[in-house]
Amino acid sequence: MNTRILVVDDDPTVAEVVARYLERDGHDVECVGDGVEALRRALADPPDLMVLDLMLPKIDGLQVCRKLRERWPVPVIMLTALGEEIDRVVGLETGADDYVVKPFSPRELALRVQSVLRRAGGASVTGGTGVLRDGDLVVDVGAHEVRLRGDEVMLTAREFDLLAYLMRNPRQAFSRSALLNQVWGWSFGDSSTVTVHVRRLREKIEQDPTEPRRIVTVWGVGYRYEPTEGGT
Repeated sequence: MNTRILVVDDDPTVAEVVARYLERDGHDVECVGDGVEALRRALADPPDLMVLDLMLPKIDGLQVCRKLRERWPVPVIMLTALGEEIDRVVGLETGADDYVVKPFSPRELALRVQSVLRRAGGASVTGGTGVLRDGDLVVDVGAHEVRLRGDEVMLTAREFDLLAYLMRNPRQAFSRSALLNQVWGWSFGDSSTVTVHVRRLREKIEQDPTEPRRIVTVWGVGYRYEPTEGGT
């Protein structure tokens, strides 16, 4: 079955161009023009991915993404005309899997869509199946499931890939650019993407995110995964 993509943008020209490129790649595309309708459609019939403009009438893209994340782990690529790093970071912290800054190349967006869909569909950079264990943290790669103290932890596809990659390479320090290349598959990009995903992961798996013991910062380098005592 073709993947279903919901494009949310109040500019009909932008929505039409995006839809045309995505349809060329074989996706089924639906376009809506405001945040309220986007939420209504997404909650009634969750798409495989949402391309979401940040600036929308009625409810902005950040609120749509936040409310959607409370119900479904639908992958989200955010479109923004705002070039400031803080705006991109806020979008990622809200739960977006990726972002593209306007004006953008429709082909680049289509490639980003393919990348996010591959991750969401289980095409993990970690590869294969197997179970990763570190004390009370268990990552089932094949089932794409994470449990902490027996409770399921809801992660986005990118968060899952990042955690699994770090756990497969314990005590090895990675720069942000190296993680961007290995986990996202990008040879270039904004390293703040990695920073935000690390922050979100810490909030979900660390007992005290302000003093992380698993995903630790290596000053001047980046991050490494430090197994807990007895972890493997």
